[in-house]
Amino acid sequence: MAPETDGNPAPLFDSLPYYDNDLEIHPILREKVQHELAVETQKIHQEALHPRIPPPIDLFVNNPLLAAELGRVGARRPLTAIDTSRYQLTPSSATPSSDEEWKLALDGAYAQLEHQRIRHNNLALLQQYGNNAWRVHNYLLEADTKKAENLLEELKEQTTSLNRERKNTQTRLGDQLTSLESRWTELISSILQIELANVALEAEVARLSKRETELAGAL
Repeated sequence: MAPETDGNPAPLFDSLPYYDNDLEIHPILREKVQHELAVETQKIHQEALHPRIPPPIDLFVNNPLLAAELGRVGARRPLTAIDTSRYQLTPSSATPSSDEEWKLALDGAYAQLEHQRIRHNNLALLQQYGNNAWRVHNYLLEADTKKAENLLEELKEQTTSLNRERKNTQTRLGDQLTSLESRWTELISSILQIELANVALEAEVARLSKRETELAGAL
């Protein structure tokens, strides 16, 4: 792929992989191609991608929290655990305890009581509606799975159809190229034969002219 010049998009070069068999005929060419591919793979970067590849998408532009979490996962940094100390019921350790320490312990007890109440309500709701909710969730997952499988099969059929069309097109064009190359070889051979015949005729004309001159001088 050639670089862009004067702001114009880079030209797109394609090959005929279903027709070209130079790599099979000449193994040394395959080694050279593999070497060049390894070198170019190391040099590749975003600006050198194929012109038809869309630019990268910036995810969670309007949500810095999700963007930071995505960066953490991408960098493989460990997740900072949630501080559970606020949910622990810790009695006052001072003897005698101050009012402030007892107030903190009482607030912690209230928090634990509210937490247990919410858990009790959630368990009751789960017992009452959990089975149906789980069945609906499984049904939706199965529907999404079937939709994804159908889409995958459709894409596979499109890929197969596209490859078949490319193969037929390249085979037809390859036959035309072979015919044109054979015709070109024949024409070049004919031209060379004509040039050789012209050289022979020129030599014969020169010999006859010389002979004519010699005969004219003899008379």
